[in-house]
Amino acid sequence: MDEIFIYFIDLPPKVSEAVTPCLDGYTIYINKNLSRDRQLKAYQHAIRHITNNDFEKSDVQQIETDAHKEA
Repeated sequence: MDEIFIYFIDLPPKVSEAVTPCLDGYTIYINKNLSRDRQLKAYQHAIRHITNNDFEKSDVQQIETDAHKEA
């Protein structure tokens, strides 16, 4: 697996995490205002997107549907 960089930042209340591909792998941004438990769930959700190769897919609705089925 590529490298994964994790940052805890201030995100809008309805945004738990964001994932972006970067030169060396992926960057995960996690909402610093969430509880530790919710941050862990956000991290796990982001990792599912990475391991499912979701950045190579184009149907965003299907990507999210599949990611939430695995939760």
